[in-house]
Amino acid sequence: MKRIAGILLACCLALESTVLSLAGTASAPAGVPSVQESEAREAPRAPSLHAQSAVLMDGDSGRVLFEKEGSAVRPMASTTKIMTCILALERGDMDDQVEASAAAAAQPEVRMGVRPGEAYRLGDLLYALMLESYNDAAVMIAEHIGGDVKGFAALMNEKARSIGCRDTYFITPNGLDASEEDRDGTERTHSTTAEDLARIMCYCIRQSPKREEFLDITGTQNYYFTDLDEARSYSCANHNALLESLDGMLSGKTGFTGGAGYTYVGALESEGRTYVIALLGCGWPPHKTYKWEDARQLFFYGKEAYALCRVEFEEEYPPLSVTGGLYWEEDGRDGQKIQVCGGLPPGETGFSLLLGEKEQVIRRVILPEQAAAPVKKGQEMGRVEYLLEGKTIFSYPLLAAQEVEKMTMKRGMAR
Repeated sequence: MKRIAGILLACCLALESTVLSLAGTASAPAGVPSVQESEAREAPRAPSLHAQSAVLMDGDSGRVLFEKEGSAVRPMASTTKIMTCILALERGDMDDQVEASAAAAAQPEVRMGVRPGEAYRLGDLLYALMLESYNDAAVMIAEHIGGDVKGFAALMNEKARSIGCRDTYFITPNGLDASEEDRDGTERTHSTTAEDLARIMCYCIRQSPKREEFLDITGTQNYYFTDLDEARSYSCANHNALLESLDGMLSGKTGFTGGAGYTYVGALESEGRTYVIALLGCGWPPHKTYKWEDARQLFFYGKEAYALCRVEFEEEYPPLSVTGGLYWEEDGRDGQKIQVCGGLPPGETGFSLLLGEKEQVIRRVILPEQAAAPVKKGQEMGRVEYLLEGKTIFSYPLLAAQEVEKMTMKRGMAR
């Protein structure tokens, strides 16, 4: 009876136990070295940039690889239009009919010069928006999708928050300098950070359900269209100068206002690696080419400094002690050890990521020192985390591989 009472009173200390090791080395895909197969490389010199703020980001993981004041809040000019475009693609239809309002017709240069009452196809306006950066096209799109510019700005801010942008505030769909009081009475400007802007581009090219359409539009060099009455025609040329001069360029958008200076956001793919860059405050007239110099430096640095490596999962885990279960050993010690297994999707054996010189991925197994019965098969008991520079980059749960019933007086007496 004393033994049974002791079992019933047993409790879990729930102390965290960690196991640290370098990530695994098994079978990387062809052309992708495992972590420990990647040879030490001499690190290239960090870029020296004109931009006030800049970020180089891994377009697949969202990890910042290089930054210069990446979290500083600044105006963004027409790089705004990548958000306008992706929202229109997700919420509208390319064949929607869009009518020009007086407010759209009154927008400043750069503009199509639409007249109130003219009607255009939404898909054509998106090409005008992204290739020629027409401000009146942006307002027409915003009014069509959001009811008015203010309603569309609310959608832009909602989307920004949902994808992890913490310091972005949209007021206009075209990026013209603007300020207003928010709902709390705080004065806000139309602004973002280089990190947030890069994150928006990552969403556009990799995560959005309309990513393919976005890439088709922003990767087009020339586009011709007319209004729906075929009374007026337009020829658009892409102003992303890197689209043809840099191998692997996926997308990009330029911008300029007096408050923002020259801005740029772009994405490039090279040997299975995706790089996204964002530049804010990259010079003022007459330094229009600074953004291209900075962009080339950042892309070159990314390709030279970071290799795509494969981390294979190690599926060996320590057993977990369970107390208070319907079990005891013949030598008089109560308790039971159960096995745990990884809660990974079928067929998932590892992940790939960009690693710089001397960067190491650390594997950590987190399990309590003891668990208390009852334990159900498949119950989450702990986690495996893979860390880089102290930050978790991948994790999955550890699940109980068997069931343990809880000890009760009645069950103990029967046993």
